[in-house]
Amino acid sequence: MTIPPISPIQLPPSIGQIRVQVPGGGETFRSVMNGAVESVNAMQNDAHASMESFLNGEGQDLHKVALDQQRAGIAFDLFLQVRNKMVSAYQEVMRMQV
Repeated sequence: MTIPPISPIQLPPSIGQIRVQVPGGGETFRSVMNGAVESVNAMQNDAHASMESFLNGEGQDLHKVALDQQRAGIAFDLFLQVRNKMVSAYQEVMRMQV
């Protein structure tokens, strides 16, 4: 039995790139965040399907299941940290006096 090498974790591009809407084009902040949520959700669903496949005995490798779980967990943690930073920035702006 050969075990394939571990590939580096590829985060969804929508998590690592946040663009500001510019007049005349570009993505809105809302669409970027929706894309990030959908990407994280897809990773969570893939990890769940991988685990279900393994538990049903459908030939899924244990190390692939573990990697899928870790990848989904890291993506969720990263998204959670980005959300926390956004909430913190929003609160800071609300504290500003005009």
